[in-house]
Amino acid sequence: MASDDPRPDDNPEQNETSESESVAPAESDQGLGEQNPENMESGIDSKAEEDPATEPTQPDNVQQGVGHDVNPGGAISEDRVREELKQVIDPELFVNIVDLGLIYEVTLEQTKEGPINVSIDMTLTSPMCPAGPQLIANSKQVLEALEETGEIEVRIVLDPAWSPDRMTDDARDQLGIF
Repeated sequence: MASDDPRPDDNPEQNETSESESVAPAESDQGLGEQNPENMESGIDSKAEEDPATEPTQPDNVQQGVGHDVNPGGAISEDRVREELKQVIDPELFVNIVDLGLIYEVTLEQTKEGPINVSIDMTLTSPMCPAGPQLIANSKQVLEALEETGEIEVRIVLDPAWSPDRMTDDARDQLGIF
């Protein structure tokens, strides 16, 4: 059965409407990004990035947008570094590395040029943890996203050995350890 109704492609008014509808969300996305430029600079506002080919790849075990309310845009502090590292999730336990008690020490060093070098001593839940290289890389990636940071160094230390006693109550609850 043939229909006399014009197809949407044949109707210029409908094409104009659909074009303007496709432009409107992009404009509103840009408006959101302009309202919070800190998010755009740190790569949190993924809506502002329209081309997936140019978007930085984010590992699955890094949560976006966690901990950015602690001293946002301010000077780097140990507390801010730890909050940022809460974005890094252990891929086997599905708990962040800070709450697991893997971060032993955070050292900050001001440079003459301005950025702050960050050095982290962290451990693994076991010496042969297969996720070790991934946790190191993700930790560096999260901290490099902060424009105040200079060089990032993550060292694995195995002394003292990690134990479940180092976990926060939140991590224990999440893992069902009482």
